[in-house]
Amino acid sequence: MANLTISDTYATFPPLPEYQVHLLPPLIPPIPDKILTLLLPIAAYWSLSMLFHWIDINDYFPQYRLHTPAEVASRNKVSRWEVVRDVLIQQVVQTVVGTLLGMTEPDDVFGREEYDVAVWARRLRLAQRAIPGLLALLGVNAGSVAKILAPRYPVLAGVILGGKYPLSMSVAGDGREVLPPSFMAWEKLLAGIIYRYIIPTLQFAIGIVVVDTWQYFLHRAMHMNKWLYTTFHSRHHRLYVPYAYGALYNHPFEGFLLDTLGASIAYKIAGMNTRQGMWFFTGSTFKTVDDHCGYALPWDPLQHLTSNNAGYHDVHHQSWGIKTNFSQPFFTFWDRLLGTVWTGGDVSARYEKARLAAQKKADEYTVPGLNPITHSDPETSNTHSSQPYDPNLTTNTQHSLPLLPVPPPGKADLQAAASRQQILDDKDNGGRDVLAQEAAEEKEARSLLQRSARRRTANSLSQTDGLMGLRTRVTGSLHGRAGAILGVESNS
Repeated sequence: MANLTISDTYATFPPLPEYQVHLLPPLIPPIPDKILTLLLPIAAYWSLSMLFHWIDINDYFPQYRLHTPAEVASRNKVSRWEVVRDVLIQQVVQTVVGTLLGMTEPDDVFGREEYDVAVWARRLRLAQRAIPGLLALLGVNAGSVAKILAPRYPVLAGVILGGKYPLSMSVAGDGREVLPPSFMAWEKLLAGIIYRYIIPTLQFAIGIVVVDTWQYFLHRAMHMNKWLYTTFHSRHHRLYVPYAYGALYNHPFEGFLLDTLGASIAYKIAGMNTRQGMWFFTGSTFKTVDDHCGYALPWDPLQHLTSNNAGYHDVHHQSWGIKTNFSQPFFTFWDRLLGTVWTGGDVSARYEKARLAAQKKADEYTVPGLNPITHSDPETSNTHSSQPYDPNLTTNTQHSLPLLPVPPPGKADLQAAASRQQILDDKDNGGRDVLAQEAAEEKEARSLLQRSARRRTANSLSQTDGLMGLRTRVTGSLHGRAGAILGVESNS
């Protein structure tokens, strides 16, 4: 009975238009869209990566770097050649999976757009049938209201009556042939907006949520399970100082599971067509590369869209934050909902100590007459201050430094301890050596700052010229959002 009622209702609606479909021409002839969908993410990866690499080697924006070139040279545990090799392997796997995925998808067509809009107009008309009943629940007589409104607002009256509009019919010359009614102008307009804008936006939103969910829980599992971490994910974390073209540096199995399969599932669940998938995959690639670029560029739009950016993800690559900030690549809602955001407060002191120690090591190997790895000289630079370390710069404490900086109490303490244990568990990649190196770096950094403080006493270095520059780049105002950029919950 219900089916008959719906069928009878549809019979009173304007008829749907006829249509004839045609294959959609390629976006860039003569390359088929399915092939272009495979090529564009790879082109996006290397083009954006090489842009950041060009900025790196020319040291164009040192004031926006999260790490100095000296840190890249001394702290990473993998060569650039190995990074390029593994990225190319992942992209081969990505291309094979994408080809198989494309074989399951129909070719994109055009020619039925007006039909699809009319289908949404019919749904709007059907939804209007519920209005009289809803008004009756409120004690309002739809017929009486419509009668009052009809002289001045006939369309509104028709909506209140449940989509029953006066039939605007054309009569043929013999007075007998009546053409069927059409949908109202507002129904066509709203149906077009739903079809052309709202539905695609929802599809991309669903895809983003699926990718973020898939990557968060798998990524977190890779860190929570010792075997998964040491067998697969630890390879990615050989990059303690990330750079752009290392974004997809992974174990091949992890790259397939975390990135390729996750994006494919999101594409399917969201019901995207080939051309939508083209932009979705390419946009995801741009975002992933940007998150590993190592820069906090204030004019970078990708770092303004969400709080999940290069600064946020960089904390996750440090030995003291490796068990925090799991969210990738778009938003941070899972980290915030499940309490895995870094809560250790301001990280600028940690960054500064690593920078100073790496620079000291680089200076020891600099050949006279050649340019050093970076222009920053810890003895003369005005980009750091000894003030944050002053309480620890006594002779007595110099000989009793902990293995790592003592983390803040509470949750941050647990995060730091778990991160340290994860590094220690990674024996195959020299986890213990990493911590020993960082302990030595911390001692050296404090020594450097102590000597620098003595030299600067006569110059009365302004407090604002100290760590504020680095703090601004890392935890301050990467784009005007204060500590939220890194997911930092300040303890001050």
